[in-house]
Amino acid sequence: MSMALVAAGPTLADDPAPKPGPQPNVSSFVPAPPELNAKSWVLMDAKTGKLLVQHDADMRLPPASLTKMMTAYISEYEIDSGGLSPDDKVRISENAWRTGGSRMFVKVGSYVPVKELMQGIVVQSGNDATVAMAEHIAGSESSFADLMNQFANRMGLKNTHFMNPTGLPDDEHYSSAHDLATIARHIVEDFPDHYKLYSEKYFTWNGIRQPNRNLLLWRDSRVDGLKTGHTEAAGFCLVSSGVENGTRLISVVMGTNSENARAQESQKLLSYGFRYFKSQKVYDKGAELKTVRVWGGKSNELSAGVNHDVYITLGRQGDTNLTARINVDQELNAPIKKDQKIGTVDIVQNGSVIHTEPLVALEAIDEGSFFKRIWDKVVHFVMDLF
Repeated sequence: MSMALVAAGPTLADDPAPKPGPQPNVSSFVPAPPELNAKSWVLMDAKTGKLLVQHDADMRLPPASLTKMMTAYISEYEIDSGGLSPDDKVRISENAWRTGGSRMFVKVGSYVPVKELMQGIVVQSGNDATVAMAEHIAGSESSFADLMNQFANRMGLKNTHFMNPTGLPDDEHYSSAHDLATIARHIVEDFPDHYKLYSEKYFTWNGIRQPNRNLLLWRDSRVDGLKTGHTEAAGFCLVSSGVENGTRLISVVMGTNSENARAQESQKLLSYGFRYFKSQKVYDKGAELKTVRVWGGKSNELSAGVNHDVYITLGRQGDTNLTARINVDQELNAPIKKDQKIGTVDIVQNGSVIHTEPLVALEAIDEGSFFKRIWDKVVHFVMDLF
């Protein structure tokens, strides 16, 4: 696709209607995705949220320590919103110290800075660090789990319910590959300044140096995160992300039979995705796509466009020629608020709509004077006659 789509979007409003039936947005020269030795898996384009590959993507499964992605996300949210500082000292309770499973080896009664606890959670997958952070933010594990479920609801997760911040087994604690990819996408997109934490290969605390269990950090230079998980019920799980030539992918593999297998199966997905798909920006935030008529306003014209960067997922091979169709609501009357939806923008490939975005007002238009409104009604009436 050329940059003409961004520059000439408004001139494409008379494109023919989309063809009926399937609406492919990838080349026909894409082989079937690999079959994995796992219970469930997905491959997602991080920019668009589009699932490129999926198998039982919405199956509810125990997520084990993949749960800690939500704990880390909430911690990052608290830091960015000012509720936490990376230098805040967190007291380690006996409850946190006694939590079994993987550990950061914090000492009961000691005070550990938030930034070190974050490393303990993400790099070492420490259950003790995770419980300490949860207690610090919400007062107790159960209260923090309630907070986790509120965030899950806000993210639109349909097959996730948390009972604790660690992922230790509980029959009512579950998630899905699709939902976990969505959490990972939020980590990448919402708090990019914190994301480098997920690529750290080692962290030392209390004299104990532990490696990140994500083997792809050593095996694949494209990979820079995210999180591993393992319990007997969950099997070996991995959420991984990497970037190549501007395209970031997220893979989730759940229920493999070994640490090595989860890395191998994840790499199959990522290699397939990077070989055959790409993310492409089609509009910049604030791009004006059309000037539209407004009735009864202080101004007669309104600048319309998109209020965020717009990306789509395309095949790397074959036809990637794109056009745009601008659809404006039939009649626009003032007042109009900035960012108010006033229509849609359809991205069209080979006659088929492959993506739709809201068309919004890029500026506010206040209501005009009494005489201006009367005059516009007269003009509108006369135009309707012809």
